[in-house]
Order: sequence, then structure tokens, then C-alpha cells
Amino acid sequence: MSRSNPKVLSTLERAGGFASAQEIYKLMQRNGQRIGLTTVYRSLQSLLKENIVDVLRRDDGEAIYRLCGDSHHHHLVCKNCGSTVEIEGAAIEKWAKSVAAEHGFRDIGHTAEVFGTCSNC
Repeated sequence: MSRSNPKVLSTLERAGGFASAQEIYKLMQRNGQRIGLTTVYRSLQSLLKENIVDVLRRDDGEAIYRLCGDSHHHHLVCKNCGSTVEIEGAAIEKWAKSVAAEHGFRDIGHTAEVFGTCSNC
């Protein structure tokens, strides 16, 4: 059973990119929605477990969330403006499986984000 709040999801969708729990909370408050910050965090964690959102960490360590595509993917992230691009990573997938097998691991998962400066910056 999902513990996510549908209003958190719709607010994240309206944010149109990555947003922190604090940013989502502030957007909801500005729109007159009465919700606690703890509920926002719980909802985001539930959405993350259900693979509905992606999570990245800013340079300061703060988690930021965005609606996720349907398939497993990775991200190119601009260090300057924060814009992101979903990318396929066949080479990363192959490498992760190979390294895991080499060390006797099974049932593996991974995430990969590539940071740089986008062409607009």
C-alpha cells in the first residue's frame, strides 16, 4: 500500500524538474495546502520505493526529486544550472554486471549520474 500523498506527486509534477522536499513543501504552502514537512518527506520516500521518482544529491548533500521515466536510466546533470538529461547506459549496465559477477554478487542494482557543464552554461 502506497504511503504517498497524491498532492505531493502533483506538486512535483508542476515543479517541472528536480525539487527538494523543502521546495515542494513551500510550493504546497503557497498554494494553501495544509501539509506537514514530514508528510512530504514520507511521500517522497514512498514514491522513490515505487520507482515513480528519481533522486539525486546536490553538491551540499540535499536530496532532490523528479518524476521518473518508465525504464532504467542514468542522468547527465549540469553542475551550474541543475538541468538534467536522462540517458541510456548500456556500457554502464554491462560494467556493473561484470564487476558484480567478478566479486560474487547477485541481485544487483545501481545508479549513475554524470556531472558536467551543459551547453547553455
